[in-house]
Amino acid sequence: MVSFTAFAPVLLLWSCHFQTSWSNVTIDFTAETTDGDYTPDYDKYETVCGKDSNRSFRSWFIPTIYSLICFLALLGNFLVILTYIYFKRIKTMTDIFLLNLAIADLLFALSLPFWATSVMTEWPLGEVLCKAMYAIYKITFFSGMFLLMCISVDRYFSITKAVSAHRCRSNAVHYGRISSLVTWVIAVFFSLPEIIYSNVNSNHTCVVYSNKHEDLRFSMLVSQMVLGFVLPALVMVFCYSCIIKTLVQARNFERNKALKVIFAVVAVFVISQFPYNVVMGLSTHNTTVCDLDNSLLFAMDVTQGIAFLRCCVNPFLYAFIGVKFRNDLLKLMKFLGFSSPSHVIYFGRRKSSAGLDTDTTSFSP
Repeated sequence: MVSFTAFAPVLLLWSCHFQTSWSNVTIDFTAETTDGDYTPDYDKYETVCGKDSNRSFRSWFIPTIYSLICFLALLGNFLVILTYIYFKRIKTMTDIFLLNLAIADLLFALSLPFWATSVMTEWPLGEVLCKAMYAIYKITFFSGMFLLMCISVDRYFSITKAVSAHRCRSNAVHYGRISSLVTWVIAVFFSLPEIIYSNVNSNHTCVVYSNKHEDLRFSMLVSQMVLGFVLPALVMVFCYSCIIKTLVQARNFERNKALKVIFAVVAVFVISQFPYNVVMGLSTHNTTVCDLDNSLLFAMDVTQGIAFLRCCVNPFLYAFIGVKFRNDLLKLMKFLGFSSPSHVIYFGRRKSSAGLDTDTTSFSP
């Protein structure tokens, strides 16, 4: 047993500091109340910012919204993957990107129950699952954003550079596989800090960065906003602007339908990601105002839930809008016993005047 004398200097220094600190504190008893008594002025003392309202909100909001997103994402992305596998319809570069996007969204949806568990007072699942939760989120987040960017670039070349794209059509699947592999490798690389630094702290809470890694947390937030929102947004705006210009010049009745789908794709991306990135940017600045801090916590929970909706919306925007894909999906549901033969509609193969093949996923409804 360690002797008491070993701790004596420490206790002595602590008691001196305690006495010195209190000797400098003066309590003002000059504030007179209405009944003649005197009360100290507490305005000069620091108070703890309460987070009870935020904890109460998170306790029901996060499990509810994450459960809903998980169910819809599992259903939609599973159908996309099953349709690709059952009909062996990997024919273009976009098909490769869409299959990988569905896999990324499916993996992310599987991690959402663990995110719901993280709102509990104590993390009960150990450090390995804590690291896995943050790692899966970052890997699927970056891979999903990069794949959306790849889809927009592929559609750009397929529509605006139709002749050149047709020459490379025989190697499109090969290029798509290489691009997807590079995308996953880059996503894993950018997720290494989450894999390394996430842990269960002394309060038995699953955290990604401790207080001593505040600079690293700030750097990763900035990189997430730049690589996960600003860069994909710029690429998508450029590609879809060129696509819109090409479609406007095409005199075909499907032009308006294609434009509507493009606007829907861009609108969903902006609505789901822009508020979350704005709040995330504001949260990088430390604030001492309690009400503002609590408001940012509420906003972060709400906008993060909206941002996570992308994993269940992607199948409908990028896969189910294709005519041939919808037809294959109906045939698959018939095979699985969820649809009668009268509900299966064979649309046939159609092409838009812009060279956009609806046999694969396209902008044509």
